Amino acid sequence: MAANILFDQLGRQRYDRVYRERIDHLDQMRDEEVRRRYRFNKENIRFICNLLRGKLQQATKRSQALSVELQVLIALRFYATGSFLQVLGDTVGVDKGTASRVVRKVSLALAELLPVYVKWPSDDEKREIKNEFYRMAGFPGVIGCIDGTHVRIQRPSENEPVFINRKGYPSINVQAVCDSKGSFTNLVARWPGSTHDSHMLRTSNPRTVLERENNGLQNGILLGDSGYACKPYLITPYLRPSDQSQERYNGSHCRTRVTIERAFGWWKRRFHCLHGEIRMHPERVCTIIGQQLGKNETLHCLKGACAVLHNLAILLKEPQLDQDQDVDIGEINGQYNGHEDGNGVRNYITRTFFRQ
Repeated sequence: MAANILFDQLGRQRYDRVYRERIDHLDQMRDEEVRRRYRFNKENIRFICNLLRGKLQQATKRSQALSVELQVLIALRFYATGSFLQVLGDTVGVDKGTASRVVRKVSLALAELLPVYVKWPSDDEKREIKNEFYRMAGFPGVIGCIDGTHVRIQRPSENEPVFINRKGYPSINVQAVCDSKGSFTNLVARWPGSTHDSHMLRTSNPRTVLERENNGLQNGILLGDSGYACKPYLITPYLRPSDQSQERYNGSHCRTRVTIERAFGWWKRRFHCLHGEIRMHPERVCTIIGQQLGKNETLHCLKGACAVLHNLAILLKEPQLDQDQDVDIGEINGQYNGHEDGNGVRNYITRTFFRQ
């Protein structure tokens, strides 16, 4: 009453707050419709909500606080479409600023799960992965395939040339290692687009672990394209095969290594925000998973969130929306002018497993 009297005295009218209708239930849609919109079915969305509930649950219901379910749906819809936040907010009945905060909050919560769902395989898991890779094309000792992929971003206002990749657009270069199922076992998403794949490997944890624990085929090897130097723990194809055994080696290498290309294809098709241009400024600074990421923090947590969801989708047996997809394996015949010192391992594999 006192507030209304004050407003009347000042000649201003007080308006009641009006809340737009929010869509935070899935009961009216079939699983297929839900999967098309959010990339997960109803049961798996509830699993993700329960996984993040402790981090997303609001302490109060004041001001129409968003439920955990609605926050997860907003973020999943953004990952699935890469839509403008204004359009996303209008779709679910929230303000653009609210949608932006929700996407960031859910992304950070998911990125904190990277050590749980994106992790290097144990010894028992390595043995299973080796067997599964060997069944693909007869290539021995493989515990993972490694490659990089570019995720387009809007042109940054600072240090723009550093982000321009060899294809001429600004991007973040993402390095990933995947297992035989296409699940990521390692992800590095903090380098600008101009960074070469081989430099990303030299500064990453897989290289440190493999060099320290390397014991040839017994401990496991990675397969990479010819953009990497051939190492005892990272085997590349022959650039100019000289006999049939090397040809067979290259064929098996290609059919096995295509797993990482296929994983990138699944990742970007499932989460279209990575396939198009990410319209975000990497300007906020915070610590994620104990690592100071500076200005790349927002982009890193977005990719980390999508990596966690990618592995969850495989774990929860979510089907691919499009099974028929093109896989780029053109890098097999590329050129690399650096030093190669893993020829002994490569020649041993060729002589032992691919000679007639």
